[in-house]
Amino acid sequence: MRFLITGGTGFIGSALIRHLIKDTKHTVLNIDKLTYASNLEALKSLDNEDRYEFHKLDICEANKVEEIFEKFNPDIVMHLAAESHVDQSILYSQKFIESNIFGTYVMLEASRKYYKELVCQRSEMFRFQHISTDEVFGDLEDPEELFTELTPYAPSSPYSASKAAADHLVRAWHRTYGLPIVITNCSNNYGPFQYTEKLIPLVIKNALEGKKLPVYGNGLQIRDWLYVDDHIEALMTVVSKGKTGETYNIGGNNERTNIQVVKKICTILNEIVIRPTEYGVNDFEDLIEFVEDRPGHDLRYAIDSKKIKNDLGWQPQETFESGMEKTVKWYVDNLLSRN
Repeated sequence: MRFLITGGTGFIGSALIRHLIKDTKHTVLNIDKLTYASNLEALKSLDNEDRYEFHKLDICEANKVEEIFEKFNPDIVMHLAAESHVDQSILYSQKFIESNIFGTYVMLEASRKYYKELVCQRSEMFRFQHISTDEVFGDLEDPEELFTELTPYAPSSPYSASKAAADHLVRAWHRTYGLPIVITNCSNNYGPFQYTEKLIPLVIKNALEGKKLPVYGNGLQIRDWLYVDDHIEALMTVVSKGKTGETYNIGGNNERTNIQVVKKICTILNEIVIRPTEYGVNDFEDLIEFVEDRPGHDLRYAIDSKKIKNDLGWQPQETFESGMEKTVKWYVDNLLSRN
């Protein structure tokens, strides 16, 4: 099958493409405009793969996107391209409106026109998969409550509001035009190749440079952590087995406070880094610094993944402990090797 991936040089997109090329026989075209958070190094192992192709392209350029559809003839579109950092959305909200809302509109329209011309088996095969976030639901006050696929949307930041709008557009194109879509809303991802503005790689990088480890507010904000390779398996499960028009929540079943995450990283670093005193500390926890909280910071996200487990048979394989061990060791190996 032929997969058109948007945002494939990002953290999740590059993990998806590596899986598609290394573990399947599918052909992949990756379109990405290469923002500051892009990482071509994450796809360097695919340089000589004849089933992989990359085009630098902004998904807001409708004519060029439609040309891609005409030339590549995809069977599956997996739409991951998005501005995704909450802090950046607070400072530069227009970029998020353009990329996440208008860009999704362009992809939907190109898919609609393309799908309309497909016939027979190729038409039955086609899917548009929209990869979204649990942040569209806002936060949870009840400690026993979980986000389900029926939880009302209540976004708190320009980022989550733009993703919520994109989700609504995808549903509308299904209901109005019959475009075969599936939507996934995932919890916080982590793993190798994540850009260092995100919590886990930022903490590791700062620790290895002897810098402070910033923690917002009191650090008691709770997130559900999903190892990126588990997320990729879930996405492939949904795109191959999911019911058209449905939404599936994808979670790691690993709720932790931010301060617990940071302290876990410090514990692993204390175990695997030789002579932490070289980094100016006896214990990496000594570098933790509480900073002013983010405006409108959601307190708790937690995903109920029963639907994808019961209907499609997926569940995460990594525990928080095993995933964090892999992640911290990967960053230590890769960051120290550059020094």
